[in-house]
Amino acid sequence: MSEQSPSFIAASRVPTVRFAEVIAALTYALDLTEGQRPGHTLRTALIAMRLGRELDLDASTLGALYYAALLKDAGCSSNAARMASLFGSDDQQVKRNMRLVDWHDRWRLAMRTARNCGVGRNPIARLQHFMRIAQTPQMTREIIQARCERGAQIAVALGFPALTSEAIGHVDEHWCGLGHPVGLSGREIPLLSRILLVSQTFEVFWTEEGLRASLEMLRARSGTWFDPSLVTRLLAWHRDADWWSALADRVHLEAAVIALEPGGSPMMATDERLDATAYAFAAVIDAKSPFTYRHSTNVARYAVGIATAMGADDPLLQDVLRAGLLHDIGKLGVSNRILDKPGRLTDAERDEVKKHPLWTWQILEPVSAFRRFAGAAAQHHERLDGRGYPWGLSGAQLDFTARVLAIADVYEALTADRPYRDGMSVEKVLGIMTPDRGTAFDGAMLDVAVGMAEQGTFAAMASTGGDAIAQIASMQHATRTRPQIAAA
Repeated sequence: MSEQSPSFIAASRVPTVRFAEVIAALTYALDLTEGQRPGHTLRTALIAMRLGRELDLDASTLGALYYAALLKDAGCSSNAARMASLFGSDDQQVKRNMRLVDWHDRWRLAMRTARNCGVGRNPIARLQHFMRIAQTPQMTREIIQARCERGAQIAVALGFPALTSEAIGHVDEHWCGLGHPVGLSGREIPLLSRILLVSQTFEVFWTEEGLRASLEMLRARSGTWFDPSLVTRLLAWHRDADWWSALADRVHLEAAVIALEPGGSPMMATDERLDATAYAFAAVIDAKSPFTYRHSTNVARYAVGIATAMGADDPLLQDVLRAGLLHDIGKLGVSNRILDKPGRLTDAERDEVKKHPLWTWQILEPVSAFRRFAGAAAQHHERLDGRGYPWGLSGAQLDFTARVLAIADVYEALTADRPYRDGMSVEKVLGIMTPDRGTAFDGAMLDVAVGMAEQGTFAAMASTGGDAIAQIASMQHATRTRPQIAAA
């Protein structure tokens, strides 16, 4: 990953963007959170859609499967903090490694768990984490339940059909009945969930261990993890060289997935859908840590409030809103061992945290509908005097959106509880921020923010706005979305 400053050129507004393009591009963030190789979700979607077509699913069911495959990990951040705490290891690495073990083999599961406990720590600490896991009843079920329920909730919030949310909610059920979160078995498990499970598990093995190992895994887990009929179909592809070549084509992977969108008329990314998507991914971001459960939504509210007071027009307010909601999407790539650490960070840990704006840029810039504000969203830790990070931009290099986000982000972070301290009072926060007027922060914007903070405007926004999912629900009932969002 290069830390050289990219060219932050605002893209023109794109009136006709396919919704599949937006969701497909954002799956990179879900892969980061789940600890999977880039493209995991997209490759899973290709596998799932081929299975769906071979099963002659009708167009509406294929559509439900398509978006279920793209959003299957939308709830994955909700268990990150718990996994990092229990294992004492980086949650992404634990998730990747545990995806490769057969949970039904208790001995292998115990050995894999032990190897993933307290990585990099002393033997006593590693043993303590292992014993804590061993003594935590229903740990696996609870972790998977949190993930599945949140993912299904996000699918519903985005307006996808019940089949989509149902598929995500039961993606980890096993054919033999020993899966989670409910323990359904056989044909009790929704067909789309069965397709997703075999597709995502196969993809992980194919990526990590190759075709032969992945085929052996399918045979070994047929009738326990997987629907045997789906395994038979997938095994029949083993001589399809063109298929495996296409699956390995990283350059055209996203285009291949977008081209598979079912239906004669593609779903378009309307303003309402783009706003809902920004809120949905804000929910994914904020669920990563219990200390940031409303950070993104609050930053967006504060930034929109400041921008409104500064006289910004509706198109600019729209960019500020979406950039605020998505500014920390790169934090999905940071371990919860660091994000939730109660003490001082080491230099190496601080360096890891400082990578998150780079990841924000890399995730958002490929999304044509978000390209206008991708740079500004990634620049929320830059300063006017050039002493910010990661690019050391300054002055005229920072546009209106970047400047307002810098103020909103710092204000929200200082007033919110953190692992190492309680949230600060408004008076104390303003005492910290105002000396940086004109050096870190735009002076005119900071003056507006100070007035709003002292009048209790920000506190009212935080207490009445609701979380990201609640905001989507309120949007769906509003006749005019933009005024309602700006007031939130």
